[in-house]
Order: sequence, then structure tokens, then C-alpha cells
Amino acid sequence: MARLAAEIWREYYVSVITIEQIDYMISKFQSDLAITDQIRNQGYDYFLFHHDGAAVGYMAVKQELGKLFLSKFYIAKEHRGHGFATHALAYIEQLCKERNLTHIWLTVNRHNESSIAIYEKKGFRKVREQMADIGNGFVMDDFIMEKEIM
Repeated sequence: MARLAAEIWREYYVSVITIEQIDYMISKFQSDLAITDQIRNQGYDYFLFHHDGAAVGYMAVKQELGKLFLSKFYIAKEHRGHGFATHALAYIEQLCKERNLTHIWLTVNRHNESSIAIYEKKGFRKVREQMADIGNGFVMDDFIMEKEIM
């Protein structure tokens, strides 16, 4: 999963943040060690998407205060636009219903216009802005988006 993360991040985020920040964030949040810690110690669940026997994307979620945090949601370039996002979001909406959770929320870079447009199309709305210092001189400049689950 860490290898897939590095491939997707380096392809997608070069138009949004610097390669230095991409490498730092991969190391801090998407390395084998970071993913293992998130699963074992921080309450995250990871889901890997497959197509024709190959990993094509992944997501990570965490239940927090009656809501589901969609922490990571990435699909390889050649598989975008093929329904993986729609199926994955439907799955986590069902997960919310089973767990009696009221909302799905996420953070998205304020300059990531294509992802913001997709989330809005899927029923998410911007609820606030957040700037978070992630160390090494880097910040995450994000919108918090949320979708109510009926």
C-alpha cells in the first residue's frame, strides 16, 4: 500500500504542493511504518481497491465522535473515472449506517479543485478551513468537508 501511495502522490500532487512536501508527507503519513502505526495504534481501517488482480487505489477511515473521518482516498491515474470512488463512498456510507454514525468528514487541500468538485458532486459540503503545521516547515492548507448520512 505504501508503494501505491508513493506512486499516486508523486503523480497527482505535483500540481498542488512541492515535491519536497510530497516526499515529506509520504514519509510521515504513508510509509509502511506510518500505515502500520495508524492501523495498530490509532484506530484506522485501510481498504485496498483491486481491479483485474492489481491494486488500483485505497482509502483509510477512522471513527471519531459519532462521525467517520475519511483520512485517505486515492485512486491511480489510469483507474480514475471508472466508478471506484462511487463504489468506495457507497461502501463507507453503508459502514456509517451500520455503526450509527451521522456524518463522513474529510480534509482536502484548498487548491485541489478537481477533488473538491468530486466531493461536492457526491454530496459533501465545505464546513470550514484549516491550516495545520505538519512539521519540517510544511503546512496543510485545507477545507474541511462533510456529508450527512441519513
